Amino acid sequence: MISIIIFFIILSILVLVHELGHFLMAKKNGVYVEEFGFGLPPRLFGLKKGETIYSINLLPFGGFVKLLGEEQEELKTKKLSENLKNRTFVGKKPWQKVSIIIAGVTANFLLGWLIISYLFTQGVPVPTNNVIVEKVMKNSPAASAGLKSKDIIKSAIVNTNNTQPAIHSLKSTQDLIDLAKKYTNQEIRLVIQRNSEEFIVAVFPRKNPPPGQGPLGVVITSFVEKKYPWYQAPLFGLIESLNITITIVKELIKTLLLFLTFQKVQVEVAGPIGIAKITSAAVKFGNNAILQVLGLLSLNLAVINIFPFPALDGGRLALIVYEAISRKKVDPKIERRLNLVGFAILLSLIALVSINDIVKLFK
Repeated sequence: MISIIIFFIILSILVLVHELGHFLMAKKNGVYVEEFGFGLPPRLFGLKKGETIYSINLLPFGGFVKLLGEEQEELKTKKLSENLKNRTFVGKKPWQKVSIIIAGVTANFLLGWLIISYLFTQGVPVPTNNVIVEKVMKNSPAASAGLKSKDIIKSAIVNTNNTQPAIHSLKSTQDLIDLAKKYTNQEIRLVIQRNSEEFIVAVFPRKNPPPGQGPLGVVITSFVEKKYPWYQAPLFGLIESLNITITIVKELIKTLLLFLTFQKVQVEVAGPIGIAKITSAAVKFGNNAILQVLGLLSLNLAVINIFPFPALDGGRLALIVYEAISRKKVDPKIERRLNLVGFAILLSLIALVSINDIVKLFK
């Protein structure tokens, strides 16, 4: 139950931050904002402050911003003064409309950047060229050899048929795993660094270890936790946010190309049910894991929303750019039909992905 509540809170934060970006930029550019709503209609109650209604709606997730004259068709049914006509969304200059449209995805990127920067102050895993012991299983070869948590395994020495023993440098966890599998029931001498001391221990990898333990009975990693000071975290957080965003863009384009050419999609695509499952897993690991999910989803939402597809911010942006270049207004009927078709396609894709998520749950 808690996981479901947190899932809806995450969705609400993502949408509200997005809509808040539109809202603030619309206000800055003098657009008349009719309503800023928390949740989705029908409206439960609203408070009018200034010219804008701030409402609480029945469906308790997400939110919306209603701008005067968002669509040209809307203005045909309203009698507006000259002052209000100048304050409609469609009545603004192209650069103003562009700034309002991209403000939503900008807000999502800023949220992702803020969260990642905070997490950098809490500690993040950083790759190294060392093999580090995280945990030693009881009654295992590693325990018998005296290995301890935080030991660094520098290298391994194995006696061979040659007169000289073979020395294996260990740069990754896979190096040690492969070595342990290759020399089961044989002595492997490990060069260990513990604090400032370096010594050698002998270990005998098992051929048939208990399930989930491996030949040595040790959990190893090549990552160490690094905490950034608050004044460095924003810079490194920005770099990481940009890298994540670039990766999302590349994977999205690759996925679309595979989909359009009827090839098997190579990445996992999750819908609402899949995201709820990820959130449920994150809850078990604590607040930082939940924040990590929120940050990554916010960056994902920014990329997806700016994609030039009808019904998305990117689709509206494409039409504004077209009007600015061609100096011709897009027929309101065509624009509305494009948005309806785009919305229908998006709903169909969400339904397909959700069905796939349900199938995975049963599997």
